[in-house]
Amino acid sequence: MIKNIVFIGAGNLATHLALALKQASYHICQVYSRTQLSADTLAKQVDADSCCDYAEVRRDADLYIFALSDKALPDALEALQLKNKFLVHTAGSLPMSVFESYSSFYGVFYPLQTFSKARQVDFSKIPLCIEAISTDLESELVLMGNKISNSVQLLSSNQRKQLHLAAVFTCNFTNHMYHIGQKLLQDEGMDFDLLKPLIIETAEKVQEMPVEAAQTGPAVRFDEDIIKAHEESLNMHPDFQKLYRFVSESIYHLHSKGNN
Repeated sequence: MIKNIVFIGAGNLATHLALALKQASYHICQVYSRTQLSADTLAKQVDADSCCDYAEVRRDADLYIFALSDKALPDALEALQLKNKFLVHTAGSLPMSVFESYSSFYGVFYPLQTFSKARQVDFSKIPLCIEAISTDLESELVLMGNKISNSVQLLSSNQRKQLHLAAVFTCNFTNHMYHIGQKLLQDEGMDFDLLKPLIIETAEKVQEMPVEAAQTGPAVRFDEDIIKAHEESLNMHPDFQKLYRFVSESIYHLHSKGNN
């Protein structure tokens, strides 16, 4: 049974997950980070020990949660050599098999959400995607997941990879569009607050209706007059201009296929 947990990583995701697990009465016994300040900051919040040296990571925990970047994980595993310990990572894009050379007990505990340390989240509403090398370990992770979330999903590495790709489109790319919108308004002395009610309504619509039905704007019907006028307005931003044309065509073609 999982009781004592070590976190390898102290970033945004690690912070929110560690706090949720502590609230669910799990014991976070240690936090590792590359810098002592980061390790101390999270460790203080969850009443844990801290360290910034792999040699100081304790070897007696029930579970080691790797909340690191995809690039950093292999080096951490090589440095730690946690042979036959229960290891999980929190990444959407990495297969579970990254652990197979280091332990016989491993899995994935992936919260599907965007995290910022300064913003609180309700973990009970966050889908938790779980995978494990055995049914026994899977049961342990599901039990832990159910204590902090109302949505626990069993997904394969391939399914989770596709989910992560979909999340990049719906979250990261969408936020990039917000950034472009903010830039265009700022160029004319307007405030991004003007767009916030539109952003909220767009997000709320897809809670209640199919996404294809929620699509509006000139690209759906490919209104060339409006599209050309918009493209001319983007002459000073050629990258935005190309993006506008590409996305408009994508919207039109995808919407047309859906209606055929």
